[in-house]
Amino acid sequence: MGSAPADTWAVPPPLLSPPCPPCRCSPSCPSWEPTVSSSRYEDMFPFKGDLEILRSPYAYSEEDIERIQQLAEQHKLEVVPLVQTFGHVEFILKHEKYQHLREVERFPNSFNPHVPDTLALLKSILSQVIEKHRRSSWIHIGADEVFHLGEGMDSKNWMSHHKGDVGTMYLKHIKEVLGFLTAQYWGLRVLMWDDMLRKISVGALRESGIAKHVSPVLWFYAPDFEAEQIVQFLTKYVESGFEAVWFASAFKGTTGPAQAWTPLSYHLKNHLSWLKVMQAVPRLAPLRLQGVVLTGWQRYDHYSVLCELLPVSIPSLAICLQTLVNGGFTEEAKRKVLDVLGLESVQLEQSTCEGRGAFPGVEIYHMVEQVNGHLKDSVLKALEEESAIKGWFSPYHRKRHFGNPRNMESFGSKVLKLHEDWESFVRDLRAQLERIYFPDTVEEWLEENVNPYLDQLRDLVRDYRAIIRLKGRPKAA
Repeated sequence: MGSAPADTWAVPPPLLSPPCPPCRCSPSCPSWEPTVSSSRYEDMFPFKGDLEILRSPYAYSEEDIERIQQLAEQHKLEVVPLVQTFGHVEFILKHEKYQHLREVERFPNSFNPHVPDTLALLKSILSQVIEKHRRSSWIHIGADEVFHLGEGMDSKNWMSHHKGDVGTMYLKHIKEVLGFLTAQYWGLRVLMWDDMLRKISVGALRESGIAKHVSPVLWFYAPDFEAEQIVQFLTKYVESGFEAVWFASAFKGTTGPAQAWTPLSYHLKNHLSWLKVMQAVPRLAPLRLQGVVLTGWQRYDHYSVLCELLPVSIPSLAICLQTLVNGGFTEEAKRKVLDVLGLESVQLEQSTCEGRGAFPGVEIYHMVEQVNGHLKDSVLKALEEESAIKGWFSPYHRKRHFGNPRNMESFGSKVLKLHEDWESFVRDLRAQLERIYFPDTVEEWLEENVNPYLDQLRDLVRDYRAIIRLKGRPKAA
């Protein structure tokens, strides 16, 4: 999956006739539940005491988390914290204090499940997070992509002594985490990603007994996939004793770790594929579908750059949500998206929306669209296609501070104007980003998406002005 996302939205499954209670597909159904919003905090949680080292300098305050939950309640949302308990724990294992808990010493991805300190640390982390989410009836324990599990010496020794394999070793750790949660937090329902379960036999899954305590979340993010692929996993989970599952789609992320602009058609197709899977669920009784998680990634892992910003992907989120609610991207669904977002039209294949828009962050949406569509092209055009620059202001001239002012002035005003326009634009973009994001996020996004191109223009203008000041005289050696 790359990474469990920073933000996810979950909805009850759409009304696909004939409904089969308990279907959770509408408020009239006795098993229907409110929409939930999941949050993977990582280092943004305000850890205290011995765990304070895990906090980012920009971590949310306790008051922030309380405010988030209040706002969620006002909008009939339930916040579900996601705490990684096996893989994707780079934000923990990057610290020297916890390096001894790595499965493989040189990689910070996954826990060594055989060190007693691992479970003790997880209990502390889970306790602090759950304590701040007493309203939540769910928790997500992650447990996906446990890279390199079985490669550490402790794991090799365990498998040798217990005649086990990676699957049984994985389940042993999951059972310990679930045992803690069920003992300490009665009634708290648990979710986990399903990818590691796909590789484990039905017999091992049944014998572990985890099906009584957790619901798997099947994730698949490709735009087109066969429903039967997923049905095979669902059949396996029925045979393993699971009674309920969730599905996980994606409205942003998944298309590249440095993706800046959300491809609408790609994510719409992903949700249309999931709708086909949902039609197969009734024949898999007693298994029931509890909901669909719409994942929205911020990073592929703790070390990767940011992918699409949330304001950029709000049209995709709206399209995907309405597709699930309506059982397809119908004209009614499209009209609802345009009305809610204040847009005039949407071009799926071009991934563009027409109209000013009326959703939070719409200014950032339009400004990132300019960066994504025009910044690189305009700078490269100025640098590579202007014949006067290539002839009289080449890298050779710039390196030696030597040029003919007469010829340079033929392109100077145009280059200076382009530079001035983009600098003004970026100042406005920075101001908009700073209204929403912490300073480190603003700097990172600009450095990754603006500076690689604008810096080339800045360097050109700097050299131009320096040589113009020399008035055609060679710079003194």
